[in-house]
Amino acid sequence: MAATPRYPLPDLNTLPEDIRAKILEVQEKSGFIPNVFLTLARRPAEWRAFFAYHDALMLREGSSLTKGEREMIITTTSAANNCLYCVVAHGAILRIYEKKPLVADQVAVNYRKADITPRQRAMLDFAMKVCKESHTVEDADFEALHAHGFDDEDIWDIAGITAFFGLSNRVANVSGMLPNPEFYLLGRVPKTR
Repeated sequence: MAATPRYPLPDLNTLPEDIRAKILEVQEKSGFIPNVFLTLARRPAEWRAFFAYHDALMLREGSSLTKGEREMIITTTSAANNCLYCVVAHGAILRIYEKKPLVADQVAVNYRKADITPRQRAMLDFAMKVCKESHTVEDADFEALHAHGFDDEDIWDIAGITAFFGLSNRVANVSGMLPNPEFYLLGRVPKTR
C-alpha cells in the first residue's frame, strides 16, 4: 500500500463547477471531503459517470434493500477485494445506518460470523458469489434469495452494487487511495451537538 496517493489530488478550485459544487455539498454534510471525490475528480467525465451510476444503484427507490444492507454488501465485498479505503469508509457508513458498530466490524472481517439476520446472510452469500465467482451463478441462487423475500430487481441490485464496488475497489487500490482519518471514528463516537 502506498503511504501517499499515487495520483495527486486536484485543487478543488480548479475543478469544473458542477463537480466542485457536489464536492462542497458533500463536505457541508459530512464535515470533510472523502478522498474518493477528489481522487476521481482528476478525470471529470469519469467522475460524473461514476457518481451517476453510484447514485442510480445506491439511491434506487422501490428496492427492499435498506441503506444499511447496501453498505453491508459494499463492506463485505470490499474486504474480499482487500480495499482498505472502501472497507473503512463504507464500514463507517454501515455503522451510522445500522447503529450497530459491532456488527459493522464483524461484517468487515467475516460476515459469516456476524450478528446479522438469515436474510442478510443469504444476501451476502450471493454478493460474495458475484464478487468471487459470478460465472457460477445459477437459478438455485435466485431461488435461495426469493425464499428470503428478495425479488429479481433486488437481486439485480445486489449484483450491481457488488460489481460497481469491485470497480471502485480496484481503482482505490491502484491509485493508493487512503481512507480519511474521520472515517475511523464515524458511527463509533456520538456526535457532538
